Amino acid sequence: MTSQVSSPAEQTGETAREAPVAAGEQRAGEAPGTPVQRVPAKEIRRLDRVVIRFAGDSGDGMQLTGDRFTSETATFGNDLSTLPNFPAEIRAPAGTLPGVSSFQLHFADHDILTPGDAPNVLVAMNPAALKANIADVPRGGEVIVNTDEFAKRAMAKVGYATSPLEDGSLDGYRVHPVPLTTLTIEALKDFGLSRKEAERSKNMFALGLLSWMYHRPTEGTEQFLRKKFAKKPEIAEANVAAFRAGWNFGETTEDFAVSYEVAPATSAFPAGTYRNISGNLALSYGLIAAAHRADLPLFLGSYPITPASDILHELSRHKNFGVRTFQAEDEIAGIGAALGAAFGGSLAVTTTSGPGVALKSETIGLAVSLELPLLIVDIQRGGPSTGLPTKTEQADLLQAMYGRNGEAPVPVVAPRTPADCFDAALEAARIALAYRTPVFLLSDGYLANGSEPWRVPDPEDLPDPGVTFTTGPNHTLDDGTAVFWPYKRDPETLARPWALPGTPGLEHRIGGIEKQDGTGNISYDPANHDFMVRTRQAKVDGIAVPELEVDDPDGAARTLVLGWGSTYGPITAAVRRLRAGGAPIAQAHLRHLNPFPANLGEVLERYETVVVPEMNLGQLATLIRAKYLVDARSHTQVNGMPFRAERLAEALKEAIDAQ
Repeated sequence: MTSQVSSPAEQTGETAREAPVAAGEQRAGEAPGTPVQRVPAKEIRRLDRVVIRFAGDSGDGMQLTGDRFTSETATFGNDLSTLPNFPAEIRAPAGTLPGVSSFQLHFADHDILTPGDAPNVLVAMNPAALKANIADVPRGGEVIVNTDEFAKRAMAKVGYATSPLEDGSLDGYRVHPVPLTTLTIEALKDFGLSRKEAERSKNMFALGLLSWMYHRPTEGTEQFLRKKFAKKPEIAEANVAAFRAGWNFGETTEDFAVSYEVAPATSAFPAGTYRNISGNLALSYGLIAAAHRADLPLFLGSYPITPASDILHELSRHKNFGVRTFQAEDEIAGIGAALGAAFGGSLAVTTTSGPGVALKSETIGLAVSLELPLLIVDIQRGGPSTGLPTKTEQADLLQAMYGRNGEAPVPVVAPRTPADCFDAALEAARIALAYRTPVFLLSDGYLANGSEPWRVPDPEDLPDPGVTFTTGPNHTLDDGTAVFWPYKRDPETLARPWALPGTPGLEHRIGGIEKQDGTGNISYDPANHDFMVRTRQAKVDGIAVPELEVDDPDGAARTLVLGWGSTYGPITAAVRRLRAGGAPIAQAHLRHLNPFPANLGEVLERYETVVVPEMNLGQLATLIRAKYLVDARSHTQVNGMPFRAERLAEALKEAIDAQ
């Protein structure tokens, strides 16, 4: 969905709103289901932000429900940030804690950075969802519970000896007991569906209720449902009816006496066209844009792996942009095909996660030796081994830096937000093409699956890598003969020429054995090997990257918090909290991790204390200590979830107070 922030949606005051008619209800002279103007009889409260979490079984459609609520919120013009959280199993046992799937959305009338530390509203579709999530809800928060699922057997599955709806354990919350399943079946009784088929629409009933509660638009969801189930129109209309029934239940029931409005975040964004976008989708679009601007075909050689598979799925839809996707039989074949495509003149990409990087390491070393442009997109997840396939982590940094045999330096780029994945893909492609080198792009599961508003750029404003292929001889021998030397380098970038196979006169050897400088012939000469190793390192060290920007408003801070990748949102939110309380603190965030920005050492020397928050056991801090001899302090977390801004702020405050 896209929206013009320069012309935001109205409906921000306490005025009549469009509300869908309940299933089977219509007004005289109107088509069935026509929205009608209703003057709200209930109190409307204005909020500046809300955090909602939908939770249920992995088969309850919580990700779809959250995605639809997010899309309508983006259309309305709020700033937003999301956190999908789902089990690794395709379908864990129903009603169990391991099978709980949730989707958290934070939306506001101003600029926000994280999906929220804790939900203000929890929608729990069953006892397992309630038990798995209630500890995150602050006292006084709202809890909407599907009472139909709280049978003795279902409660016993998750360890409830008595019903939490009756034993007083939820007295500190504003609990709304709603028989979602029963109400959904009743709303769909005229559709001729079986009970099981009707029950599947209870997530749409819940979505309708929450859409009423927070005055979300409805038209987009109804259009989505009719398109999604176009081949089964009766199912489409049943879902629309359940959605409308949920809306009208909120408007008519006495249990919900208040609805809420969160105005569009018109001051948070420059004027332009915006859409909600996830990190993997933004990364996919960035790769397409980079190939288009370079006037190169885009080739993806990949093997499906969570959480990177969505990039393969998305790119496979864009053959019309010169994109070719190859789903290989394994990780090694995927990168082998991609490297072959790079040799053939494509912008070549391989996507994976940490376990796949381990398998691809030998071919990455081959790409270093061949000095060909290749993007290795690593969507990091919890490890080691299979680890936590659906949870996030930043533990592949040292693997990206050093996980190959021999001296095999590779540039490393890391996006900081879901939308920033687009620009990071462009930057990684620029480096790969300009310097003829493989490049690591380190995203993670939090960025990949999370989403936020993204300003759609003008394609003509995007950088042009200016790729040129060698078409003829580039060296003259002592006897005057013109020849092609595949390892004769550009004096500025140290990049070797890129010659398309089949070009007459440009035949040359490739392979993993050490090359002779210039000629590319096989060489075992010790002096030549020393020269080639140092030259490859010098090429990476000499990559032009922007200087590190430091956010230090008054220059009085003695503590610097340094981050990389997806920690940007929680770090920035924590820094804002500390500054609001009067604590001086500086912030800097690294996009380029190899090579580091040239001014990083000077920046680090300006501060007495440097704190490095990471979702690993201190990998960037280790690199900082080794290279700059700075006593960087690690603040680490490896629980599969992103940092919470409040806890991070507490840790940073302790570092400030310790000075």
